[in-house]
Amino acid sequence: MKKGFTTGSCAAAASKAAAIMLLSGKKKTQIEIETPAGIKYSPELEDIQLDSGYASCAVRKQSGDDPDITNGILVYAKVSCIDPKDEEGRVLIDGGKGVGRVTRPGLDQPVGNAAINSVPRQMIEKEVRQVMDLYDYDGSLFIEISVPDGEALAEKTFNPRLGIEGGISIIGTTGIVEPMSTKALLDTILVELRQKRAMGDCCAIVSPGNYGREFMKEKYGYDLDAAVKCSNYIGETIDMAKELGFEKLVLCGHIGKLIKVSGGIMNTHSREADCRMELLAAAAIKCGASTEVLQEILGCVSTEEALDIYFREGIEKECFDYIMEKIAFYLSKRGAGQIQTECIMYSNKEGLLGKTENAEDIFQNKDF
Repeated sequence: MKKGFTTGSCAAAASKAAAIMLLSGKKKTQIEIETPAGIKYSPELEDIQLDSGYASCAVRKQSGDDPDITNGILVYAKVSCIDPKDEEGRVLIDGGKGVGRVTRPGLDQPVGNAAINSVPRQMIEKEVRQVMDLYDYDGSLFIEISVPDGEALAEKTFNPRLGIEGGISIIGTTGIVEPMSTKALLDTILVELRQKRAMGDCCAIVSPGNYGREFMKEKYGYDLDAAVKCSNYIGETIDMAKELGFEKLVLCGHIGKLIKVSGGIMNTHSREADCRMELLAAAAIKCGASTEVLQEILGCVSTEEALDIYFREGIEKECFDYIMEKIAFYLSKRGAGQIQTECIMYSNKEGLLGKTENAEDIFQNKDF
C-alpha cells in the first residue's frame, strides 16, 4: 500500500522553501526534505508569494492509501525576518489561520501554544536552520504555519474534545503516513488518557463509542461524550491507563462489543474475533438452557436478538451474573494488579444488563 506524508512533513517542506525564497530572492517550484524516517520528500510548491519582507508557499498533503480527512489540504508556511536578532530562538514558530491552539493541559504542547507538535517543530527548525547556514544569515526568522481549511476540518477530528480550538494539529513522529489507521487510533487514545491524567483524574471512564449515551445520562448522570473512546482496543487502553498511573478504570459499553471481553478478547474488531453468539450460548449452557434454546441463540444474527431469547426464557439475570463475572476476571487479569477495573454493560432495548461489583459506586461518588 502507498505511504503518504504527514502535515508535519508538509509544514517543514513549505517552511524550507519559503526560507530559501526569502533569503535568495528567487522563487522555487519544488523542494526536498528528509523525514525523521529517513525517507526523502520532494513535493511541488503551490501559491507561491515573494515580497521584500516575507515569502510564503503551500504544500498539498498526500496521505497515500490511508483514509485521512486531511488528504489534499494545503499546508502553508510564511517566513519573515525578525529584527533585532533573537539569540534565544533564531527560528520562531507559531500557528496561523486553521491551526489549532491548545486550551487544556496534558497535550504535546503547553496551553496557549499552537498545536504544532514537537517533532514537526524540530523538523521545521532543522530545515530552516540549514537554509540560514547556507545563506550565512545570522538573524532570526519567524515561521507561521497555516491551513486555510483547518477550522472546518477540525470539527471532524478529535481536536474539539481534546481542547484544541480553531483548527487542526500539525502532527507526525516519522513524517510518514502509514496505511491503515491503527497507530493513529492508539495515539489518539493515549493523548486523551494523558490529558485526563494531567487534569488530575484518577479514574478513566472508557467506552468503545457513544452507543448508550441516553442510558448513561439517565441512569448515572454521566455524559458518555466525556469518556475516552477506546474503539476496539480495550486491552491496549487498559495498558496505557496503567502506565499513566490511573488508579481505576470503568469500561462502559454495549453488549455487542463487551460480550467478547467475557471470552478474554481484548481487541473486539470483527476481523479479530466474532464469537458473540458462542459466548452468549456458553452462558446459557451454564444456566441450564435446553439444547433447542442453545441452537436458537447460535442462529441469531445480533446480540439484541439473542437477548430476546434470554428474557423469553427467564434466564437473563443468571446469565449476566455469569457473564459479568467472566468480564471482571479478564479485565482484572489485564490490569495485573496495577489498576482497579470495573465494567457496566447495557443494550439499546433492555438498558442495564450487568455491572461489576464496584462500578456503580464510582459513578455515585463522582470518582473520576
